[in-house]
Amino acid sequence: MSSPKVVPHVPLQKLHTAIQLNIHLNALRYANRSTFVRFASGKSVGDSRVRDQPKKKRKARIEFKQYSLKDAEQFSLCDAIRYIKAFEVGRPPTSPKYDLAVKLRTVKNGPTVRNRLRLPHAVDTSIRICVICPPDSEHAEAAKKAGASVVGEDTVFDAVKAGRIEFDRCICHQDSTAKMNKAGLGRILGPRGLMPSAKFGTIVKDVAASVKGLIGGSEYRERNGVLRMAIGQLGFTPEELQANIKTFMGEIKKDIALLSDRVNKEIHEVVLSSTNAPGFSLNGDFRSPTSPSSRDLSVI
Repeated sequence: MSSPKVVPHVPLQKLHTAIQLNIHLNALRYANRSTFVRFASGKSVGDSRVRDQPKKKRKARIEFKQYSLKDAEQFSLCDAIRYIKAFEVGRPPTSPKYDLAVKLRTVKNGPTVRNRLRLPHAVDTSIRICVICPPDSEHAEAAKKAGASVVGEDTVFDAVKAGRIEFDRCICHQDSTAKMNKAGLGRILGPRGLMPSAKFGTIVKDVAASVKGLIGGSEYRERNGVLRMAIGQLGFTPEELQANIKTFMGEIKKDIALLSDRVNKEIHEVVLSSTNAPGFSLNGDFRSPTSPSSRDLSVI
């Protein structure tokens, strides 16, 4: 028969200290366990505390975001043409177009740049022009001789209301302005950027001169801090493309100067691309030491 176990005598003070230590350890274990308790969504207690805290509101950006060009790779015009032509191999020289995107440092809700110009080397000469004027007047006859494809008043109004917009540009003789406004074409032509307006020089007195200016001309408009325009055909030589780019950039600088008293705008980056090629940031040089000759780049 085994002898009963002898329980050692523990002083009362030591026992009290051990009990306090045990309580303290249990409290720490509970605190650690509660920190990592997971809900069904996978969130922990700690996450819920962070989630319940009010979020700081970010300040709305007042300018369009433009990335720094400090470490960006940029190209001369001839180098950009060389790489773009590699993407357009096998395509007709008049089908793909060179596009130029000019990025601006500007505020979001300020006045925008919009204008029209005639490039030294026309990109698209197949533009269809509508002239709103009395059909039997001398203005109508002059517009047709200048190259307008659609001329008239009531016939044009009826066609637009029926959804047959068979033109790319529209101008109006000043004597037909009241009749055009009464027809209510603004809600149809306005969103398409085709509504004649004195502000943009499409309500005119000499329709023949305006038609000649539009044929081979190009329009550009700032959208989200960027100006884009077709700047040339794939078959253009580097010199022809350079002349078009210089003309376009010169007009943009004039437009920015006219708005300088209302808003501050600066040119941030100029990017050349094409119909099927990515964009190449230009550094402002015509050629680099490793660029191919203009004669080689002129071969289709």
